[in-house]
Amino acid sequence: MSDAADDILTKPLGVADKAARRRLALRPSAGVAAGAAALALVLLAGGIALTGDPRGGEPRASATIEIRETPAPRVADAAPPAPKGPVQSAGEVEQASGVSVYRPDGSTAPDAPVIIRVPNATQVKLAPAPDPRLTERGRHGPLPRLGEGRLRPLDVYARPDEPGTGPRIAVLVSGLGIGENATLGAIARLPAEVSLALSPYGSDLEKTAARAREAGHEILLQLPMEPFDYPDSDPGPQTLLASSRPGENLDRTAWAMSRFPGFVGAVNFMGAKLMSDPTALEPVLKDLAARGLGFVDDGAASASQVAGVAAKTKLPTARADIVVDAVARPDAIDAELARLETLARRNGLVLASASASPLSIDRLSRWSRDLEARGIRLVPVSAVLRRPGGVAKLSSAAP
Repeated sequence: MSDAADDILTKPLGVADKAARRRLALRPSAGVAAGAAALALVLLAGGIALTGDPRGGEPRASATIEIRETPAPRVADAAPPAPKGPVQSAGEVEQASGVSVYRPDGSTAPDAPVIIRVPNATQVKLAPAPDPRLTERGRHGPLPRLGEGRLRPLDVYARPDEPGTGPRIAVLVSGLGIGENATLGAIARLPAEVSLALSPYGSDLEKTAARAREAGHEILLQLPMEPFDYPDSDPGPQTLLASSRPGENLDRTAWAMSRFPGFVGAVNFMGAKLMSDPTALEPVLKDLAARGLGFVDDGAASASQVAGVAAKTKLPTARADIVVDAVARPDAIDAELARLETLARRNGLVLASASASPLSIDRLSRWSRDLEARGIRLVPVSAVLRRPGGVAKLSSAAP
């Protein structure tokens, strides 16, 4: 019991302290408090019944919380995501982009190593082919011809020879256009200054020729010619034969020339027998000269009469000083390439020929990497065919 209540009870009636009575009057009794609580419960129940809200209309605010994932940091040089769709094959990528995709081991496995060459990476542009000024219609298809003002395909389709001094080497790799892997390997791995010769028996040769020229390679046409052991060694159904009439050989030459455009000249495929027979050889070389082309003797036939007949027909021609893969072993090829450098330093400009075998492509690719650092420049075959003097002299292969 409180002190105020004690004062009231202990003092006589009527004489209680006025201040104590005032304090007691101001303090609510237990009954009043209970009544107030009951009233509050009634009002709360009514609020819930009317609003359905247990907070009975109490002021409030609501907000929506949206949970978002934190974005990954942006990388400035990250490649854009690949578009969704079916996975493209290497051939589809090549067709869409124009690049050359080459697998050295021929594997199609997704993780197989590849070599990709971007077209015209050297920034040296070859003239478009075919050039209508240098094209005529033949029985088998379009043929090269001499243009007005004696404009020659040899000059127009040639790879521009970049200026420079010092010893120079021209390399011609033949036998391309048949095996796709070997052809793509030569285009992708060899320097653009190396000239490539395509067989007329290949498929889709126009595309192959365009791809090679787009990558900067000058191209030539291989002419199938009769060897001494024909038909045991058979260059194919369109072989130029020493025993054939001139018209027949010229028709077969026209068939070969119609297979693809843009070549600067021709090179023999086999042909030791035909090239040793001036009578059979002359009509063919004369036709090439009349069309503004050149001719390369690959150097394999020891009794070749090409140089003498070419001088008579005024055909620009050259004979390879060295066949670098005559012995198909890595050490033998490397030795011939070293000998080629010695000849270049002695003679100034030399020509080498090679096949398109994987071994030859590999050794040529390795050899050419630091050739310029050794003071020697690679040049296209047309640099030999078009040099002052016209017809090449046979040079000794001895260093």
